[in-house]
Amino acid sequence: MSGSTFGTIFRATTWGESHGPAVGVVVDGCPAGIELSENDVQKELDRRRPGQSRATTERRESDRVEILSGVFEGLTTGTPISMVVWNTDARSSHYDSIRHTPRPGHADYTYHAKYGIRDHRGGGRASARETVGRVAAGAVAKKLLSEFGVEIVGYVIELGGIRASLPGWTSMGSIDRGELLSIREMAESSPIRCPDADASSRILSLLESVRSEGDSIGGVVEVVAIGVPPGLGEPVFDKLDADLAKALMSMGAVKAVEIGAGTESARLRGSEMNDPISYENGMISFERNNAGGILGGISTGAPIVCRISVKPTPSIARSQRTVDLQSGESVDISVRGRHDPAIPPRIVPVAEAMIALVLADHLLRQRSARLR
Repeated sequence: MSGSTFGTIFRATTWGESHGPAVGVVVDGCPAGIELSENDVQKELDRRRPGQSRATTERRESDRVEILSGVFEGLTTGTPISMVVWNTDARSSHYDSIRHTPRPGHADYTYHAKYGIRDHRGGGRASARETVGRVAAGAVAKKLLSEFGVEIVGYVIELGGIRASLPGWTSMGSIDRGELLSIREMAESSPIRCPDADASSRILSLLESVRSEGDSIGGVVEVVAIGVPPGLGEPVFDKLDADLAKALMSMGAVKAVEIGAGTESARLRGSEMNDPISYENGMISFERNNAGGILGGISTGAPIVCRISVKPTPSIARSQRTVDLQSGESVDISVRGRHDPAIPPRIVPVAEAMIALVLADHLLRQRSARLR
């Protein structure tokens, strides 16, 4: 299956299916000498692990990672890093009734159309379970980026139409690291990863109502990367924002990506959109950040600000119309199984991982772009 590898120098290849024996990833191109342990990867996997609160799926997976290669005595060796997570709580019988009836909103029909065969158990390769490998690879990328002072923080800013009250990063040329890390702490203490306590409470009440109705809701996730040096990005087709957009859109359920001012930029004048440049303490700085830290596809040194719009979970208990692929007849289905009533809370660490993979790759590419 093509399309399972991401990156140019720092490359991640994920593998496995939702109800197969295991899922995992192979990371190639990671420099030698970086401190890395299973605990470094595990703490990121624990953040996306199912069954953590009533806001997530009831599937219980420990998601214990095993590093099979590429690390010796606590340091990366420069060789491929292979990681595996065994599936332990798959209930494939829940999907027997929809073997021939593609679920609305899922990739069931499109996989069938492309390959003529599909693993119907939990969505197979198209399942969100595939993101285990992404998050594990992202943990390695984050360790590399930490060597250069890069920090990546994601959180939910909207769910079911309820929007959190948070700083508008695009109106600021820089972000206080302490303030951003405080927002991360607040987000991680919320069951829906929303750093606004009032919005979080209202969203939880909405989720309970939506779940009881057999339905689901969508939302918006914001991710900010600070400490990114200027100069990352490869003109013309491998622009940094182009690769970020591809990385974020490659996640299931993501329907739109914004960078900086995003869609609001279409409603601004040039005098409003352009970020004034100044020179402070011997360094270039920006008075605001509508560009989201990227100009001409190259990082400016300002914080990189991305947002993703995530659709409602397509697996819902409510009756939906579909067809039987064997008979061609119209049928109604109600999806069984254990599913998140909203995807954004658990997609946060996945989005962080994808941004980390892009930044790690472009950082290594930049080191070969000039001699001095």
